[in-house]
Amino acid sequence: MAFLPRMAALAPRRLADSVSIALLAGIVALWWANPTAIRRVQLLVFDTYQRLAPRDYQSVGVRIVDLDDTTLARLGQWPWPRVMVARLVDRLTELGATAVGFDIVFAEPDRTSPRAMADLWRRAAGPGGLGEGLEGILPTLPDHDEALARAIANAKVVTGFALTDGAGGLPPGKAGFSHAGDDPRTIVPSAYSGAIANLPSLDAAAAGVGAFNFTPSVDGVIRRVPLFFNAAGRLYPSLAAELLRVAQGARGYVVKATDANNEAAYGGRAGIAALKIGRIEVPTDAEGQLWLHFTKPAADRTVPIWRLFEPDVDLSLIEGHIVLVGTSAAGLLDLRTTPLSPAAPGVEIHAEALEQILAGAALKRPDWAEGAEITFIIVLSLALVGLLPRLGAAWCAGIGALAVTLAVGSSAAAFIRFGWLIDPLFPTLAALAVYLAASTTGYLRTESERRRVRAAFGHYLAPAMVDRLAERPERLTLGGETREMTFLFCDVRGFTTISEAYKDDPQGLTRLINRLLTPLTDAILTRRGTIDKYMGDCIMAFWNAPLDVPGHAELACEAALAMFEALDRLDEELRREAAASGVPHHPLRIGIGLNTGGCVVGNMGSRQRFDYTVLGDAVNLASRLESQSKGYGVGVVIGEATAEQTGHRFALLELDLIAVKGKTEAVRIHTILGDDAVRKSPGFARLKQAHDALLTAYRDQAWDEADRCLVEARARASGHLDGLYDLYARRIGEGRALAPGEEWDGVYRATTK
Repeated sequence: MAFLPRMAALAPRRLADSVSIALLAGIVALWWANPTAIRRVQLLVFDTYQRLAPRDYQSVGVRIVDLDDTTLARLGQWPWPRVMVARLVDRLTELGATAVGFDIVFAEPDRTSPRAMADLWRRAAGPGGLGEGLEGILPTLPDHDEALARAIANAKVVTGFALTDGAGGLPPGKAGFSHAGDDPRTIVPSAYSGAIANLPSLDAAAAGVGAFNFTPSVDGVIRRVPLFFNAAGRLYPSLAAELLRVAQGARGYVVKATDANNEAAYGGRAGIAALKIGRIEVPTDAEGQLWLHFTKPAADRTVPIWRLFEPDVDLSLIEGHIVLVGTSAAGLLDLRTTPLSPAAPGVEIHAEALEQILAGAALKRPDWAEGAEITFIIVLSLALVGLLPRLGAAWCAGIGALAVTLAVGSSAAAFIRFGWLIDPLFPTLAALAVYLAASTTGYLRTESERRRVRAAFGHYLAPAMVDRLAERPERLTLGGETREMTFLFCDVRGFTTISEAYKDDPQGLTRLINRLLTPLTDAILTRRGTIDKYMGDCIMAFWNAPLDVPGHAELACEAALAMFEALDRLDEELRREAAASGVPHHPLRIGIGLNTGGCVVGNMGSRQRFDYTVLGDAVNLASRLESQSKGYGVGVVIGEATAEQTGHRFALLELDLIAVKGKTEAVRIHTILGDDAVRKSPGFARLKQAHDALLTAYRDQAWDEADRCLVEARARASGHLDGLYDLYARRIGEGRALAPGEEWDGVYRATTK
């Protein structure tokens, strides 16, 4: 029988492990490349945390002065004359604002200024038109832009501008940058070469200038705001950063990189660590951006501009606050998408950034976060790959689910308690991919092993046994193992005579043998036996290998009785067929030998060819017992160990003490007359009593008593054991004649196999 060696299973297992490790390496490489897909997964997690646990709004001295729809309705459409903007600046200064920032750019001269109006009227009316009388008056009136510049100069105002990647002069900076560690200009992306800036007179009058650009994520959502920018090799602050500097009266900024002092990347990418603005140090990501922890809409954050000019305005709304002037009016198109809102005013994002900085509540993606995530991927993936062959898919799925639950819980807790952004989703998906690859290849490997097992054992084992072995192929041991087993040898009596009858029809002989061996094999397989081999008309089978078979000796006895029943049915069919065809019928008879004992079972043979078979004295004895069945005139001969294990369930009669050819040690052999019902019958009890008395008298050399018991036993057997009792009749006669004496032990020593 072809054996499924363990080494055959190891090669697919190594292949499965290689596939999993290769996939893991690919995932690590993909993670390091940081493609858009991974960033989207991470951002999805962070947005979910924001929606589940938004920042609680608290007033920390930041106010939005809003150019809302009601203000436009009351004070006129935008753009306003710059004198109105100047009046707003003056009013904010009167109310005690510590700094005023414009999320608006004044890039062109005011069209409502007297000089601009004079030119407009002159072009529209022509010579002698309406503007002719005003030409000398309008140029003498105050210029609106100059009025705004004077108001800005008398206040702490930060003008805003928009950086671009095209033409347009960059405004002069109001504050310097110094750095600790690497030069930030080599780290911060430089995508800007120009700007849409304010009129030079306005920027010159301002206490600060700041860019109000945002850098949306790959999906267009604002999650971070830059605190400074690199434009044409020069650093510019953001509007929020510049407002914070002006409000503190600080002169400049200090940029700290991860290689400065005790800053470290801890597995993350090197870059910016923090921006120091006056007394406040603001943690940033590697590109100098601030992660925003958004609040739900807060009405207390915003004051409509029209209310500032009401006589009963509450001074506390503005006094001591950093004020941002911007718009929430949908028609002015300054609406942005955030994790909490699809249309948030841009000025509100600047305000949220300032609030977080002042409250010390900004989100942070720690330098070690990426290292922790990739470590989680590698450790969990390798653990699942290593444990999968040992624990199985279900246990590994449970372990993976527990690890993922802990990772997600820890990540959420870190967000809520410390404001840390740690992604558990992509590591989970990565580990899941490795697990699925490992379990899939493991499943394919197992199915391959099962197919090999079924192919190797399908013709020799019962289907149920094959299924059990296919489920646990590791039970097959390379080489041999010692087991107690029960062996069966079956041979056809008079096969030579039968063969001669088919000398002109070899195909007919083959069909006959197949018809005979099929039901005999079924009787063995259905009782969980294993067919070792067919040797012409002989069957060799065994029990209790390759799988454990409790009660194997009893099952072998059941199989032997079932084989005779199957033989009787087949012989009757053949008799009827012979009668119908008018040919002689040759009755089929078999002899069976059964023995139980220890042996070595496993892969036997050479390097070129090997079989799954058995070796041992108990096997040889079973073969010898089968050959003795003809001489004793019985169908089945079983060894002593088999009889000891089955005597409580079958009708057994002792046959003899025999030393088979090639052995000096005698064994007590028995035959089987029936199952437990026969064993319990009164007729068998009387037969056994007479038979046992015969053997006792025979071994005691009480020949007359032996003759008497022989007659009684023959009568009790009703002709079924005439061959056996004829044998003992001859032996009793020989005993009388030879008088063996006291040294005779009653053992029959066989001279043939």
